[in-house]
Formats: sequence, C-alpha cells, structure tokens
Amino acid sequence: MLLSAVFLAPIFFSWSAVAVFFLLTGASLLLGHSVGFHRRLIHRSFDCPKWLERTLVWIGTSVGMSGPLWMIRTHDTRDWAQRQADCHDYLAHRQSMLRDAVWQLHCRLDLQHPPAFDYGEAGKDSFYRFLEATWMAQQIPVAALLFMGGGCSWVVWGICVRVSISVTGHWFVGHLAHRTGPQSWLVKGAGVQAHDVPWAAIPTMGEAWHNNHHAFPGSARIGLHPDQSDWGYAFIKLLQKLGLAWDIILPHHPDRAAAVTQMASALQPERASPITMRGI
Repeated sequence: MLLSAVFLAPIFFSWSAVAVFFLLTGASLLLGHSVGFHRRLIHRSFDCPKWLERTLVWIGTSVGMSGPLWMIRTHDTRDWAQRQADCHDYLAHRQSMLRDAVWQLHCRLDLQHPPAFDYGEAGKDSFYRFLEATWMAQQIPVAALLFMGGGCSWVVWGICVRVSISVTGHWFVGHLAHRTGPQSWLVKGAGVQAHDVPWAAIPTMGEAWHNNHHAFPGSARIGLHPDQSDWGYAFIKLLQKLGLAWDIILPHHPDRAAAVTQMASALQPERASPITMRGI
C-alpha cells in the first residue's frame, strides 16, 4: 500500500481523488476505528443495536490495520503489559522512532507465555470471524465502488493513500503518546504512563488524549477538558439522541480513585475539568 501510494499517487493525482481521500479517511477513522473498534468492540463503553455495531466494525476493518479479533488481542496485550511494573520495549514504544517504526509496522512480537484471552461475544460472532479471515479483502468492495465513481485515481487515493496514512499515522501517534506530551493523570503502579498529543486530537477523532484514556480506559468520553476535541464522543452522543446508543460509560462511572493520581497541572482554573479526584 505504501509503495503504491508513493509511486502512483502523483501519477493519478486529481483534486476529486484528494477529496475522496480526506472524506473516507476521516469517516473510517471516526466511525470505524474510534467508535466501532475502540470504544464499542474493545471497551464496550456504550451499547447499541447489533446491526449498528457490525456496521461500525466493518468500517473499522476497512481502515486496513487488521481484523476485529486481532485488534482486540493486540490492544489488550499492550494494555496488560503497560500496566505491569516492567514492560517490554516493543509494547512500551520505548525505543527510538526508527526502531519502533520497524518493530510496530513490520514485525510481530511472539510471547513464550502469552496471557490468555477471552474475546467474549465478539469471538462467537460469525460475522467478526469472517472479517478476521478476510480483513485485507475488505478493500475490494470499497475499491470497486471507487473505480466506478472516479477510476484509478480514486482507487489509488481512496485505498492506497488512505490505508498507508491510517496505519502509519496510528503507529506515529501511539509512539508519541507513550513518550512525551502533557499529562493530567498518573496510573499507579503502571510501568508505562501515557501522554496527550494535542495536535492529533482532530485527526484521531479524540483518541490522541491518550493520557485521559489510560486513566479512564472504559470511558466513552476521552477528551475530558473543555478544550479537548473529541469527535468520537460527539458521534456517540448523536447516536444517543437518535435512540441508537445507550448506557454510555463516562469517566466518573467506574471507581478509579484508587488507581489514578491527578497531577497538579490538571487542576488549574483555565483547564477546569469535569472530572476531578473529588468528583470521582
């Protein structure tokens, strides 16, 4: 995908193809990756009709990172490891940017004694097992529609460029989010602490407020401060207004007072947060 994007995108450049790229990238990251995969399938931070969940998960699969079950396993392995006092460099993003890029984008970590996983309802869902087995092939129907709409130009920009940017961008923001940036919370006993990446808030649909997410992993709302954009949560609230989402979990719902410490910088009046330790 990356080679095709680098060599073919300039040849098949058109403004309509660029517009398709931005539209599909934004829509798939918002609906699929942020809301479908992360906040619904992995953390189950809200409830919705099964048909809607499956639609969002299919969109998440079309982002091009992996199938739904592998996404759960990768996410939960990393979360489990980062909560330990000692975390492997691969899972902590502790190495240099170049080495971490090679590891995360081109390698796989095989553990001799991996933790056991229970995929729950997702593991029993035949549709999700189908997506897991065919996740790469899910680009084919998207490519067919793009070809009918705008020919090769739309396919190159709507598939190759989109997938390359989404996958590489996911690693890049994740790398930064575990190395440097603002922090409002510290997770007690965790070997890896998260940071926020403010400039990436809109491109990631709110996922870049990663320090907040480490503190309240089950919350559907990740952008906690008034100045923290969170389009993923805004979309969930829209679904709620339409009667398509309910039982939305917010930071103050789970009891996290014993697990996290709020930093003094988060208590400044100009950054007044709806979540404080007293509020918890």
